[in-house]
Amino acid sequence: MTDNAAKALTLRVKDTGSARIDKWLWAARIFKSRSIAVDACKNNRITINGVNVKPSHIIKSGVQIDVRKPPVVYSFKVLKTIEQRVGAKFISEIYENVTDPKQYELLEMSRISGFVNRARGTGRPTKKDRRKMDEFIEPALFGFGDIDDWDHEDDDE
Repeated sequence: MTDNAAKALTLRVKDTGSARIDKWLWAARIFKSRSIAVDACKNNRITINGVNVKPSHIIKSGVQIDVRKPPVVYSFKVLKTIEQRVGAKFISEIYENVTDPKQYELLEMSRISGFVNRARGTGRPTKKDRRKMDEFIEPALFGFGDIDDWDHEDDDE
């Protein structure tokens, strides 16, 4: 890489010294939109050093941020505070992922389990179950034909 290219990369990620937590979460590509980052803060899914924070909380470099995205709690150490979104190439300059490996195992286990271990009788009924329910709700007329036949017999009298 040439010197000019290296300068361009470092100029792209400008450390502002401090930033709002919601803007930083969006700029660091932890959330797809800023409004989702705000909602996460409001729902107490973002903690800094164990304390829930509001979207307007100001962060600085060196802080550890925990992001709860059930079933996993991701942990990030802030290296640079930015408020402008950057490309995925520059993420390694923005934060360090310090998430516990057990959290990733938990995520993998939840992906594997999925709907395989669904308890019988819970969730949406199968086609066979639905047909049994329909039979139960609308029983057969026990060989009496249509109801319209009853109306015709009354007309004859």
